[in-house]
Amino acid sequence: MKSAKPYIEEHKERFLNELLELLKIPSISADPAYKNDVVRTADVIKESLEKAGCDSVEICETPGYPIVYGEKILDPKLPTVLVYGHYDVQPPDPLDLWDSPPFEPVIKKTELHPEGAIFARGSCDDKGQMYMHVKALEYMTTTGQLPCNVKFMIEGEEEVGSESLGWFVERNQKKLANDVILISDTGMIANDIPSITTGLRGLSYVEVEVTGPNRDLHSGLYGGAVANPINVLTKMIASLHDENNHITIPGFYDEVENLSAEERAKMAEAPFSKEAYKNALDIEDVYGEAGYTTNERNSIRPTLDVNGIWGGYIGEGAKTVIASKAYAKISMRLVPDQNWERITELFQKHFTDIAPKGVRLEVKPHHGGQAYVTPIDSIGYQAASKAYEETFGKVPIPQRSGGSIPIVALFEKELKSKTILMGFGLDSDAIHSPNEHYGIWNYLKGIETIPQFYKYFTEMSQ
Repeated sequence: MKSAKPYIEEHKERFLNELLELLKIPSISADPAYKNDVVRTADVIKESLEKAGCDSVEICETPGYPIVYGEKILDPKLPTVLVYGHYDVQPPDPLDLWDSPPFEPVIKKTELHPEGAIFARGSCDDKGQMYMHVKALEYMTTTGQLPCNVKFMIEGEEEVGSESLGWFVERNQKKLANDVILISDTGMIANDIPSITTGLRGLSYVEVEVTGPNRDLHSGLYGGAVANPINVLTKMIASLHDENNHITIPGFYDEVENLSAEERAKMAEAPFSKEAYKNALDIEDVYGEAGYTTNERNSIRPTLDVNGIWGGYIGEGAKTVIASKAYAKISMRLVPDQNWERITELFQKHFTDIAPKGVRLEVKPHHGGQAYVTPIDSIGYQAASKAYEETFGKVPIPQRSGGSIPIVALFEKELKSKTILMGFGLDSDAIHSPNEHYGIWNYLKGIETIPQFYKYFTEMSQ
């Protein structure tokens, strides 16, 4: 296969402009107020796949937001690659922390992206990375170099748990039949240190509600005499970690996979500067579970974090009340062999057990998913490794990620195929945060590298 570089250079401005237009649409799946925008984005993706060379593209209705499905089948005897991505994005809040409006993309140069980066919600997660695959297909079909069959499945609910995707996959196994699944919703170590994500943590997400008195009370008349739900909730949350930052929920670690010293040593080969890490986050020191390095804490160990907490009066000035209710959203990142549904049950039981009698507690499970590991001896991984070596000039490092893509485990269960995670973003790209961005170099490098995966996967499969 010829290098895609000349084609990319010729069409660079168009590739960028198309992505910028896509990023202008606020496809926020978590907020019903943006329903029309989410649906409109699906229509744009459908049109883009048609222009890129798919023979058949359809908007597939689901109980939630639609899934865009497209395909180009050259020969049923050839291998089939199924590309997965998502067109929905996280809410942009807090808006006051953005340097520019989240849905008015701008290109700015940064220290890590001297050629420029696109600042917009969804630029890296996942519109920019998903759109690389659309443009890679365009290159292969336009130049007559597509070596195998390809299918696309682009959903609109990834940021809210992918519930409709599970429904869709279970009902369309024949339509989605493939030899390997290709996803770009992860990152790599650095632009000069390519890496392939080989593991994802699982997830259990819950919301808790603590109720005390039947109304807000005067803190002078009632303070010290009744349980304050905010005080109680913060105390309960604090008890979920011990002095070594181990999670205290009974049974939480029963199924945790413990990596061998050899595996941990291999992980340690990945370049990492603690000082650079601290400087990038403007923190004085790292923090986490005793006995593990920073890279181990955020990839091979389970965690429990409060994602939001609220209650009482938070307006201007003072209002001396004991709130009737307090709330928190809590996520637990899980590792291989931990079942997210069991962990959710363990959390519910433990949190209920430690609640004092002066309050009532409700734990509401939201969504979750299993952890996933890609074997590095699989044809898919080896093809991806060769693709990176072809375009980056060096062999990529296998790396486990701390993030979660719950549907990856579902794909293996329902479609019986392995997933390859070819991410081109950087940890510093601020996904899910204000000022999310994606390097132009990374975007174009992905378009250049993806066709090489098709080439090597087809060759190694025959």
